[in-house]
Amino acid sequence: MTNPEQQPDSLQPDMQAPVDAAPEAAADAPVDVATLQARIAELQDQYLRAQADVQNARRRADEEVQKARKFGIESFAESMLPVIDSLEAGLAVPNATADQIREGTEATLRQLLSALERNKVVVVNPAQGDKFDPNQHQAISVVPAPEGVQLPPNSIHTVLQKGYLIAERVLRPALVMVTPS
Repeated sequence: MTNPEQQPDSLQPDMQAPVDAAPEAAADAPVDVATLQARIAELQDQYLRAQADVQNARRRADEEVQKARKFGIESFAESMLPVIDSLEAGLAVPNATADQIREGTEATLRQLLSALERNKVVVVNPAQGDKFDPNQHQAISVVPAPEGVQLPPNSIHTVLQKGYLIAERVLRPALVMVTPS
């Protein structure tokens, strides 16, 4: 250990504080304490108000999310109502011919596809020879290209079931058969 007398002046404690400074600080202390207590009370009030604002914002956000979940399908349901009306009208015809039933069914299908498109549901129906995309297609089997048809490797041979995207996210992949790689 070193002797305190050998320490440089910057490391030695200040032993020569003025004695008269203590009474002055004591006289100013009550004023400073009152000011500080008022400031503390003000900051506590601001803190409590900020906490209440945060809780209110969180509550409002939760309510909005619940409303979005509850009524988010409202637009979709409204676009399905004309399709239901068309189906009911078709079923109400007592002695419809096969041609009338087919014509009504095709019109109703067009109405349904239009309603799906308005709600950002898009059909995925690749053509024969299109490149297989694992993000939108699900390969059921690998089959050679039909005789006389040149298909590139790893391309669509046959679509077994159409797929659907909703807002560019796969709702259901298209089920396809592909040519070998």
